[in-house]
Amino acid sequence: MRKQIAAANWKMNLTITEAETLLDAVLGGTAEVSENQKVVFAVPAPYLALAAQKVAGKNNTFVAAQNIYPKKSGAFTGEISATIIKSIGVEHAVVGHSERREYFNESNQFLAEKVKMCLQENIVPIFCCGEALPVRETNQQNSFVQTQLQESLFDLSADEIQQVVIAYEPIWAIGTGKTASSDQAQEMHAHIRSQLAAKYGAEVANNVSILYGGSVKASNAKEIFGKPDVDGGLVGGASLIAEEFVAIIKALKS
Repeated sequence: MRKQIAAANWKMNLTITEAETLLDAVLGGTAEVSENQKVVFAVPAPYLALAAQKVAGKNNTFVAAQNIYPKKSGAFTGEISATIIKSIGVEHAVVGHSERREYFNESNQFLAEKVKMCLQENIVPIFCCGEALPVRETNQQNSFVQTQLQESLFDLSADEIQQVVIAYEPIWAIGTGKTASSDQAQEMHAHIRSQLAAKYGAEVANNVSILYGGSVKASNAKEIFGKPDVDGGLVGGASLIAEEFVAIIKALKS
């Protein structure tokens, strides 16, 4: 069975004291994570080493960088590489979040470079895709997301694509309080999996975890995660509240 994943995206939030308190509260309140489940904390870069130390020894619990630059090293002031995060025990990285695409003009081609660099360093990329409201309103969401997948992921081999986690995030549902219905989430997740199957075959497609990201909270997680092609969530605001994120973790399929 493919991994069921609860991934927290803290974005640019929390002081170091608040971060440590939140990590301790979530880790202390989470029941044992089963073998087909994962918990991931995508924390601000200054907290990566702290978070890696906190989760060390915790079953199926990991830390992710919120961004990486697609070079091993060099004169790229302010950036961090997959090599650097790997050296401090971080094994995941978020790639292509809608905020990176919108505010920092990251293209599908640039994100393809990031994904490749992650895989070269044995970092699991959590690749984000999804449409804005105008795309959804004109019923072009399927072709839009399909283009994102094709231009950023479909140069990967069958072995490589199975190392990628995909996070579908309808941009109109991020931080707005709006949420795609569980049926809307399932529809897009099924579409993404069908595109993977068309490219790589059904067996490979069924091994790729696809997360939903967009105003996931404790009150709706069970329903959304219960859909057959939804393998957990990339959680924003609710992951900053310990009891909310613990409940979301517990809503994962067992």
